[in-house]
Amino acid sequence: MKNILVPIGSSENSANTLQYAIDFASEINANIFVLRAYNVLSKAGTIIDVNAILERESNLYMRSIINSIDRKGKDIQLISAKGNVVDSIASVQKEIGIDLIVMGPKSNSIKEEVFLGNTSGSVVKQSDIPVLIVPESYAYREVNSILTAFKSGIITKKNALDPLHFIKNKFNPVINLLLVKTPGYRDEDLVLDASLETVKSSLAITENATTFQGVLEHFQSNNPDMLCVFRRKRGFFKKLWEKNTILKKEFHCSVPLLVLSGNQ
Repeated sequence: MKNILVPIGSSENSANTLQYAIDFASEINANIFVLRAYNVLSKAGTIIDVNAILERESNLYMRSIINSIDRKGKDIQLISAKGNVVDSIASVQKEIGIDLIVMGPKSNSIKEEVFLGNTSGSVVKQSDIPVLIVPESYAYREVNSILTAFKSGIITKKNALDPLHFIKNKFNPVINLLLVKTPGYRDEDLVLDASLETVKSSLAITENATTFQGVLEHFQSNNPDMLCVFRRKRGFFKKLWEKNTILKKEFHCSVPLLVLSGNQ
């Protein structure tokens, strides 16, 4: 894990998210790239170079955030991109290769009832890059315990578990697997892929209507430092991903949430 991308929005929590990313990157010797995307509304007849102004303001904003935190001696690279965040991330991925995206749950939304704002929700929903959602005001600490929840032990996407393997090799946390049998499960879903077998410390099997409900049932007893789920078309966020914004009453997480790219 060499390149970490931190999209910066207008949230007051931006500095905290970036500080977490830097603290984590310092532990694993990774590079930090800070991204701020901006949209330009073209206006006929204008002689002002709006793009240049917005790019300059974007860079100034990112530098103000960086100057407010402890950089720990790291060389932080800034990226201003014209367009929406999801497309900008795809361009950065193509250019330099990103191993992990670190974001706050609400990049722009100021609504208290929102867990994932529209921008953060769009990235989690649409990007194929692993995403680590850091709760608001959450300070970095070493990960000693991870709860990994899923509805099928089948992993067909190559390298889907790379971030989990990396964290295990670096920090040696306890990784408790939670296989949630949901309605319509198949017998083959209960067989763990070899890549899951190699990371597990324990395996619990439960039966619930959704993977999310299984997590709610077992979260307190596991008391993890991180929750890990899969981004799948019919997986953890099946119902929630019908829209980008996710309310706290629908789902929220008090520890960092690692969303791995899935395949089903």
